[in-house]
Amino acid sequence: MAENNTLTVEFILTGFTSYQELKILLFILFFIIYLITIIGNIGLVILISIEPRLHSPMYLFLGNLAFMDAFSSCAVTPKMLMNFFSKDRMISLHECMVQFYFLCFSETSDCFLLAAMAYDRYVAICNPLHYPMMMSRKLCIQMITGSLVAGNLHSMIHVGFLFRLTFCQSHEINHFFCDVLPLYRLSCTDPYINELMIFIFSGSIQVFTIGIVLVSYLYILLTILRMKSKEGRGKAFSTCASHFISVAIFYGSLLIMYIRPGAVDEGAIDIPVAIFYTIVIPFLNPFIYSLRNKEVINVLKKIMKKKISGEFGAKSVH
Repeated sequence: MAENNTLTVEFILTGFTSYQELKILLFILFFIIYLITIIGNIGLVILISIEPRLHSPMYLFLGNLAFMDAFSSCAVTPKMLMNFFSKDRMISLHECMVQFYFLCFSETSDCFLLAAMAYDRYVAICNPLHYPMMMSRKLCIQMITGSLVAGNLHSMIHVGFLFRLTFCQSHEINHFFCDVLPLYRLSCTDPYINELMIFIFSGSIQVFTIGIVLVSYLYILLTILRMKSKEGRGKAFSTCASHFISVAIFYGSLLIMYIRPGAVDEGAIDIPVAIFYTIVIPFLNPFIYSLRNKEVINVLKKIMKKKISGEFGAKSVH
């Protein structure tokens, strides 16, 4: 039967709501968030790439994180925005695979980049004298490359295992993007092996990267508490606390989504949880990591002053 053929299957993304008034409001809200996300993250990537003062390991990690956040947002949001006013809201299985591949690639890379950033902050705060040696440019590039390779391999594994599934039941995906868990629920083939791959690989990545983040921030916290200067202690704690909250929301939503018991069988919380790691975190990260960073703010001020003085200079010439 043609409908059992995984190569020709098409699905319907139900999205958020069927109420027209709410659709318009949600479209405007998510469109604004999407624009700010792309401008904020790509702007941060450009700023880091053109400013030599921001070519240290911390900013190289931050630039790659910003790029992955923009990438993640582009994988999900444009299709979601189109579906608010699309009549059929159809997506083919191949489109599903491509969308999930790009999302999984960016989210997995984010996990490793956040772990690398936590380790970088640990070395900078706890071992400042050894920082140039422990966080060399070579090691930094290796960590970034490793994050991207791991993201690519992880997404390829899950997409590859999607080819073993057949679909003969309802083709309605109760989600705003094509995720693997809703696909498992629609599969006529037992998705046990796919679920096992999710548990083994996603679980291992989560445990490994969260472990690095928690250990790094624990040592950072202990070092901050030993600081004699109240002002320095408050500043360091404020910065690290905002970073840790962002990391906690990101990892927490991924754990709840994919690693929780009964994740495949229960789809009631898929949409609310997915909003956090696909929309909220990419939107917030430029503000959390940049606007609370003096170096980035100083570079922005410097560029703005040059632009303003250049405009005034051009006007005075005319």
